[in-house]
Amino acid sequence: MAEQEQENLIPVFIMGKQYLVPAGLTIMKAMEWAGYKLVRGVGCRGGFCGACATAYRILGDPKLYFGLACQTVVQPNMYLAQLPFFPARRAIYDITQLEPTPTTLFSLYPEVLRCLGCGTCTKACPQQIDVRAYMAAGMRGDIARMADISFDCIMCGLCAARCPAEEAQYNIAILARRLYGRYLAPRSQHLEDRLNEIRQGNFDPEIQALKNMSVDELKARYRARDIEPE
Repeated sequence: MAEQEQENLIPVFIMGKQYLVPAGLTIMKAMEWAGYKLVRGVGCRGGFCGACATAYRILGDPKLYFGLACQTVVQPNMYLAQLPFFPARRAIYDITQLEPTPTTLFSLYPEVLRCLGCGTCTKACPQQIDVRAYMAAGMRGDIARMADISFDCIMCGLCAARCPAEEAQYNIAILARRLYGRYLAPRSQHLEDRLNEIRQGNFDPEIQALKNMSVDELKARYRARDIEPE
């Protein structure tokens, strides 16, 4: 390998084995550079799906860090391991048979009341969500508040991996969001109006016309569409 290329390589440890990888790569790209074929622990590659949760340490630093492999850039002497799945408890329920009440939350996830308020879940969250705050809302039975604070959760499971009370915060939060979305969120009147128009067949002729177009005609129509200026 050329000397210049050697200078741009940094040592990282993947599952305990050292590799030299180019500086500036994300953890995910560094693993692929090192020869790993990612089957689990890879998804959207854009920081949205939560499949690539990763725990890591830096040599000489006792702190345990957390991040998403597709977003976190490698550092020299980074010791890392992926957590593509964490075995947290997940309640089974039919959302159409539930009521949006604190009793529902506590009956399906009684462990919500075990929260210690220690904040390790918040420290572990790669999305910088205040997990402790939404768990506190859950303990108060405030489903709307819990849904609001946890809205950006990507279900990576890192909060549960660090919880001394052994809670599944992300599973509890998605129940709150589902309850809020189905029962508590204000209804959108313009959406209801549009759905009724669809059910009444108002757009059937236009849809059929599109189906009858050739590929070239569809491409031309797509290029001619109204779009916002850059």
